Amino acid sequence: SPYAASKAASDHLVRAWGRTYGLPVIVTNCSNNYGPYHFPEKLVPHMILNAFHGKPLPIYGDGLQIRDWLYVEDHAKALIEVITKGKIGETYNIGGHNEKTNLKVVETICDLLEDLAPEKPAGVDTYRSLITFVKDRPGHDARYAIDSTRIRNELGWQPSITIDEGLEKTVRWYLDNEDWWRPLLDRSGVGQRLGIKT
Repeated sequence: SPYAASKAASDHLVRAWGRTYGLPVIVTNCSNNYGPYHFPEKLVPHMILNAFHGKPLPIYGDGLQIRDWLYVEDHAKALIEVITKGKIGETYNIGGHNEKTNLKVVETICDLLEDLAPEKPAGVDTYRSLITFVKDRPGHDARYAIDSTRIRNELGWQPSITIDEGLEKTVRWYLDNEDWWRPLLDRSGVGQRLGIKT
């Protein structure tokens, strides 16, 4: 997809500056991030907030696309390790070692909300009942996988938060911080899943 191609192109551009002009660069590639302050159009906060408001939880295709999930605080710690200990010109992959299907992530969010926000919106029997499957987006990758052996072996970094721990922390954060996300939802187009032609 053009989205995936733009990621590869950005890496190529940075490496070209390093090779051609000697710019001291280090490239990092990471898994899907999630956690506090995540913009509401992204999968995890979008599902939390839609479920909280009793709205449909739209999942592309069959929801079996696999992603590796990385809690944002683990990512920040990895970046500090790369900046302070990394080798100039090297590329470090930062993975969460938490591969899950999109459907499983949404189901986990629903189950967490059953415990953390049991008083559901009117007409909602269970949060899982809000899951709906919508037309897949063009060029949607079946799996994102990442090999973070280098950063583990060379810099000693590895993730500390499992997907289950991280999702619970994230759901709790959104439930406790309506003053942060409410103004964002009031802006035009915010909270909509992007990537398919309407």
